[in-house]
Amino acid sequence: MGQYHSAFKGQGMTFSEVRPYQFGDEIRRIDWNKTARFREPYVKMMEEERELTVVLAVDISASMDYGTKTALKREFVAEICASIGFSAVGNNDKVGLILFADKIYKAIPPKKGRKHILSIISQILSAEHIPVKSSIDGALEYVMNVFKKKSFVFMFSDFEDRFSTRILGAASKKHSLLAMRIFDEKDDEIPNIGYALFQDSETGKQVWADTSSARWRYDFAENQTQKFRQVKENFENSSAGFLNLKTGDDYSKQLFRYFKK
Repeated sequence: MGQYHSAFKGQGMTFSEVRPYQFGDEIRRIDWNKTARFREPYVKMMEEERELTVVLAVDISASMDYGTKTALKREFVAEICASIGFSAVGNNDKVGLILFADKIYKAIPPKKGRKHILSIISQILSAEHIPVKSSIDGALEYVMNVFKKKSFVFMFSDFEDRFSTRILGAASKKHSLLAMRIFDEKDDEIPNIGYALFQDSETGKQVWADTSSARWRYDFAENQTQKFRQVKENFENSSAGFLNLKTGDDYSKQLFRYFKK
């Protein structure tokens, strides 16, 4: 099934090599012909071949429907998902989609094929973004409950809202998890535009700020840096991957470096 060959040696149907018997090897793997020829036990090693399921978990809270540079966050996410999706199609793997905010709003079961990927991209681009706080915990719990077999989960969010490290740890044990923080440059650094009224797109809360204050701008940028440094550490300490991707960045290079590492 599929064209994905794991690096693990298992009980698949593809022959890999013959090597001398080692303590703990299964007796049923003994190659009796080679054992008789060399008068010492040899075992056959098989390469496990398995089908990979890719799950795209996309945050559709209102803060993802925003952008000041080359694209909205939602458009940038759709482009990355297209790249991952068509790579999976080329490898004959299945791809599924989850759209979440405070709850799961849409779930498309994993399937193969180019038409299926185009449908997924269309769903991401046309999704109605919800003015609520996003629940990372709810999305991870859904993935754990619905996908019984180990899958590769790509999670897209700005990760502005809190989540449980306990749930994160459980999810990353069951599945391979790569989180991608999608952010706009104005999320981390506010320019000097004088007195300005800011509104939280998810809660509606408003606040006035004097952006002409260099100290205020520095504190804001530093708080964002510290916050997402901690988020990255939480993911990596849970054996999950984490990438920071700014809209307009060359995401393909970062993905390549991540998988190479």
